[in-house]
Formats: sequence, C-alpha cells, structure tokens
Amino acid sequence: MQHLKHFQGLAQVFFIRSPSSRLSKSVIPSLSVWDGHLSCRWRSTGGHGRQKYFNDRLPKFRFALAGLLAGTGAVLAYKLQQDKVQWAATSAQLRVTQTSDLPIYTLEEVTKHCSLDSGVWVTYKGAVYDITEFVAVHPGGDKILLAAGGALEPYWALYAVHQQDHVLEILSEYKIGVLDAESYKKQESANPLDPYSAEPTRHPALQINSLKPFNAEPPASILSDNYITPSVIFFKRNHLPVPRVDSEAYRLDIEGLPGGVVSLSLSELKSRFPKHTITATLQCAGNRRSEMNEVKQVKGLNWGIAAISNATWSGARLRDVLLFYGFGPEVAAKAKHVQFEGLDRDVTGTAYGASIPLNNAVSEEGDVLLAYEMNGEDLPPDHGYPVRVVVPGVVGARNVKWLGKIVVSDEESKSHWQQNDYKGFSPGTDWDTVDFKSAPAIQELPIQSAITHPAEGTSVDRSDREVTVKGYAWSGGGREVVRVDISVDGGKTWHVAKLRTSDQEQHPAPPPPPGRAWAWKLWEIDVPIPHRAQELEIVCKAVDSSYNMQPDTVAPIWNLRGVLSNAWHRVKVKVSEGFKDQK
Repeated sequence: MQHLKHFQGLAQVFFIRSPSSRLSKSVIPSLSVWDGHLSCRWRSTGGHGRQKYFNDRLPKFRFALAGLLAGTGAVLAYKLQQDKVQWAATSAQLRVTQTSDLPIYTLEEVTKHCSLDSGVWVTYKGAVYDITEFVAVHPGGDKILLAAGGALEPYWALYAVHQQDHVLEILSEYKIGVLDAESYKKQESANPLDPYSAEPTRHPALQINSLKPFNAEPPASILSDNYITPSVIFFKRNHLPVPRVDSEAYRLDIEGLPGGVVSLSLSELKSRFPKHTITATLQCAGNRRSEMNEVKQVKGLNWGIAAISNATWSGARLRDVLLFYGFGPEVAAKAKHVQFEGLDRDVTGTAYGASIPLNNAVSEEGDVLLAYEMNGEDLPPDHGYPVRVVVPGVVGARNVKWLGKIVVSDEESKSHWQQNDYKGFSPGTDWDTVDFKSAPAIQELPIQSAITHPAEGTSVDRSDREVTVKGYAWSGGGREVVRVDISVDGGKTWHVAKLRTSDQEQHPAPPPPPGRAWAWKLWEIDVPIPHRAQELEIVCKAVDSSYNMQPDTVAPIWNLRGVLSNAWHRVKVKVSEGFKDQK
C-alpha cells in the first residue's frame, strides 16, 4: 500500500507529458479484474482524451493498482490476457539502432531532464527514454528519480528483478531517441598530476559530501532496502586518495612482538590463518551531523542519516595473527594499544592511522578481523583492498583501510585522527577553548536509530488509514538493540516496531551471543494515522540490551565537531486527503 502514497502527488504528471517530449503517443496502464485475477495491458492513446480516461477509470485503476504494487523494489508483474500485446521488442536486450525516425541526443541534453518539471529522461544501453509518465506508477515509488538525467544500469544492478523481459518491454514503449556516438563512449579524462586521478568508479546513487577525498552516503530511501548493504552503495569515508595496491607485492608489517618485525603477504595471511566471517555494521562518527548543523554550525562533512551500512566481512582474526607471531603475557604486561597504519598517504607522505585498546584486539569475543573480503568478494578499492581492519562495535575511524602496518605498543597512535579528531566535547566548548588532549578518543559508539521512510516533507494519504514507517537501529560495543519505539505525534504516544535481522523475514538470523551483536536491526511498523491530523511528526528511538536510550533532542549533545549525533530522529510529513475522501 505504501507505493500508492507516491501516486497522489504525481497523478497529473502521469497524463501530462513534458513539453520537451518527442513522443507522439503515451502509454497508459489499463487494469481490470478478470475471473478473479488481476490483469494488465498497456494501451497507446493519442494526446486527446487522456484526462477523460483518467477520470472514468481512476477508482478501478487505483483499486487494481493497490493489489498489483506490493513490496519495495517490486516490478510490474502482470498477467497478460488472451489478447496479449505483441511487443516490438523481441529480445531481452534493447539494441541501439541509429534510425532516421528517432532523434539523436547528447548526454548534456539528457541531463537537463532530471525532474518532473523538466521531464524525466534516462538512458539504457545507449538509448534514451522519457519515463515522466511512468514515475507515478513505478512499483518502487519515486526511487526511480535517482536515475533521472542519467543511466538506468547502475540502479537496476541493485535490483535484479529489473532484468526480466517484460520490464524491458515496458521500457521500450518510452523510447524517444538514442545517444550520439561520442556521448555513448564519453568518459572523463584523468589528470595524471592529480593524486585523485586513479580513484575508482563510484555508483551514481551515492550522495556526495566531498569529492577529494571521496565521501558519500547512499540515499536514505534505499538504505534499509537490504539487511546486507550492497558494497557499491555502502557509505564511503576516505580521508586521503585511494591507494593503488598490487596484491602480489602487498606486505603487512607487524611490529612490537618478540620476534621483531614480521612481514606478511596476502597469500600467507589467507593460508596460515582460519577464515572467520562476521556480519558487522560500520558507522561514521559524523553520521547525522546535519542535524547538529541545524542547532549551530559545526566543522565537518554534512552527513545525513546514511553514514552507516551493514556488511559481511571475512578474514583472519587479529588475535590469531598476534598469537601466532609471539604475543603473550610478557607483551601484554607492557603494551596497552594496537596501532594501525594505512597505505593511504597525504602529499607529505603521512599515512592515515588509528589505534584500539589491546584488550579489544586480543579478546576471543572481540572478533577483530584483518579482513580481505566484503560481502563474499574481494574488498572493493574504496573499502580497503586488499586488507583492512574491521573492529566491530567501534567507530568507523578505527577500522583502518588499506592496512600496511600493525604496531603493538604502550602508546596510542600518534596520528592526527587519533589525537586531534574524533573526540566529543561539551556543548560549551568552542574552537578557542578546545583541548583535544582532555578528551578520550571515540571507540564504542552509542545507541542509534533513524527513519528511512517516509522522507521529510513528503505526504501520506489519509485514505490509507495507516502510515508505514521504516528505519534502522544499532548500538556499539556489541550491545544488541532490543526495542525501537515509534511515535507519529511527536512523542505523545508510542508504538513498538517489528525488528528484522536478515533479508528473509521467514528465516531470521539466530540471536547473537551476549556482547557480540555487531550488526544493525532493520525495523518497520504500520501506525494508524490520527483522526483529523494535518501533519505527522514521526519520531523513532531505540533501546539496547544495557537499556541505553537515545536523548530526545540534539542541543544538549551538540559539539564543535558534530560527532555522536544520536538524538531521537524526527521526520515531518503532511497528511493529504485521499481520493476516497473526495466527492
């Protein structure tokens, strides 16, 4: 039912083409109930009479659409009647043909059509499509607008259900032209003098907070679609250029153990130590910083609610490696920290570095990994290829990527990012009075939750009677999220959400061992829309196994770096009068 909420505000757009459209006909879905089954066919109409068709068929259309559109990321699964339309596209792959009757466009022309006002154009395999009319009935709601003015391929790669013949056939009806040869082959030329010239290709769905170094988060609307976040949209937090590392020449140096310096190759790391896999959430210390900026400006990237993601990680336990190379009581008696140094360096040659307490590193329950796989594949370049540290339950800044050195030491890392960043202070501390030495480095993170659906400023339809609310919740230090409370009236009344621990609701993951709840929980709830409410202030707050709870407002936890932002998350949406209420 939630997908219908996108329909109301876009109904007129569905039947009014953009002035820039080149199509002489439009495609309108005709839905009916046939022998108890929902059927669908796509009919072409001329430019006249569309509004009359809409008015005549709307009640039945909306009822049928409600049954058809079920589940986020679903596709138009339809049953063709015996008079099934014979589609022009006979292949699952749409071939680009430079025919005289189709206009040729440049990428620049396509990118201008990136909104409902200007028309929504997309490209697929070199062809250009005007999908403005389809937006209103897209089963995935307005997520399709993420591709507006650009290519569909990277978005469809996230949702394999699109790779079906009937989806491509529907798309073919919106074809308006093809890209010119230069645009089809166009790619940005790299500047060899730029330290960022060898950066990896990133998914266009990512919302960029900084290009150099690259920092980006996925749109909140798709963050909770998957329990395991696809690697391509897992949030990216880089401090320096991404290094290019030859896996054959790679060496991991370990210092501070009785045998002197150890140099370990990637193949040795994989062959000498058992492979261990965990599911763990990583979160940037600056997640939700934008809400602190609304109280008072802070220094740092303006992260929204999506600087957090969940993945499976595989590699060797750090504990196993240290024990193998001589770690024992005599080392533990004089060492307190384990330092990590990355292969990413600034123009002076200084590497990114961080450290964690020694107890975390050698604890059998700590699950600290020297990871070389993410989601069952080699680490992507943005996530630390070929080896990174994964310290579950700890702030993302300590999960050092492109790991080059480990040092067992009696001192914390002297890195800037350990000593003069990623620390929290009183709201009364400013940049004139701050003393970074006076505060401990952030390690375990506090309880956190946020609403991913609905989005701020959108509307819900009163006729649906309920609003579906979705989001995530997570706590640091291995503390399990045990409850998420939801309110739609700003916190006056509360409802308990249903928690999800896998991508398959019928097969939830078993409860984690106490103190080892490394992964987030996704949650969802349908809440009745209060009678006569004109606006909903939706609020979420989570509770962990130690009964830690989120603070209700941002101001008391504000700090000059904008870290540890975990107040109740609030989203305001309008309540619109639905079609059922109209006379």
